[in-house]
Amino acid sequence: MGADQSKPSEPSGKVFTNDQPVQFGQDLVDHLSDRITSTSPDSARQSTLDDHVRSRIQAELSRLQSEEEQVRQQIEAALEKENLDKETELANKGADDGKPTTSSSALAEELEEVQKRAERFLERKKMDDLPEVKEKQEALLKCYS
Repeated sequence: MGADQSKPSEPSGKVFTNDQPVQFGQDLVDHLSDRITSTSPDSARQSTLDDHVRSRIQAELSRLQSEEEQVRQQIEAALEKENLDKETELANKGADDGKPTTSSSALAEELEEVQKRAERFLERKKMDDLPEVKEKQEALLKCYS
């Protein structure tokens, strides 16, 4: 009794039959056939897709740039801390040894001073190469000879 009701007597899909022939307009047939043969989307759809891809790429690029900036700042902070720790360690070690220690700023000042001296030396050397200066030097030497 209940077994007959649980078994479907017809196939599960419904089939509709039409007594009248279906006719499609030539424009619809052409449009569908063009769409089947064409693998690329139409220009409006392609433009929309391109804009979407560009915006995704731009968003990813800005995210990566901000991430890179954060990493750079973290590295700079770590290096600065490491340098300060080394300077402090050297200063403490030098104080224990009784030797004077120099910090990076003092070394930078000394380097500038040495560079200025080198520039003055090169300027004097250029002046020594001038013929008038050589003549005056020779004249001065003759006076004392």
